[in-house]
Amino acid sequence: MVEDPANALPAGDRPAVANLGWSLGMVLRRWQEEVDEVLRGMPGTSRGYHVLSAVADGEPKRQKELAELVAIDRTVLVYLLDDLVEAGLVERQLDPQDRRARRIVATERGRRVLAEADSRVAAVEERVLGGVSPAERAAFHRIASLAATRIHEASPETDPCVAVQSVLDVPA
Repeated sequence: MVEDPANALPAGDRPAVANLGWSLGMVLRRWQEEVDEVLRGMPGTSRGYHVLSAVADGEPKRQKELAELVAIDRTVLVYLLDDLVEAGLVERQLDPQDRRARRIVATERGRRVLAEADSRVAAVEERVLGGVSPAERAAFHRIASLAATRIHEASPETDPCVAVQSVLDVPA
């Protein structure tokens, strides 16, 4: 039998409901609410932030690659990219290897906006995980990242935005 990690907490620190789904849902709800608030004004709020982060990190990506990387439906991504282009945060460039394809590149303004957004999101994470030690927070990030990567590799068609919305739509 696997021991419930919540039982390792002192009795006064245990939540009334302590299973993985409840725990992740609570963290995600709070994170999403606060991130959407601090990113108000950015096209697509947290979704736009993830796209901007992905294009600012490394080599320019084709729209198809970007859609797969951030696990957003390609048609939804087109509209989001339109908004990000209009805001001057990214631009579409012809792919020199395939003139039919477009590569998405962060603009200088997009990189500045991303740096500011990164610090706002970090402050949200600090508040959301404020009661957790730095070592536990780092472990949580590693484990969550590893689990998310494995899930995405096993089911790349899973749209995390839909999964998140289904969690956020559940009545509290």
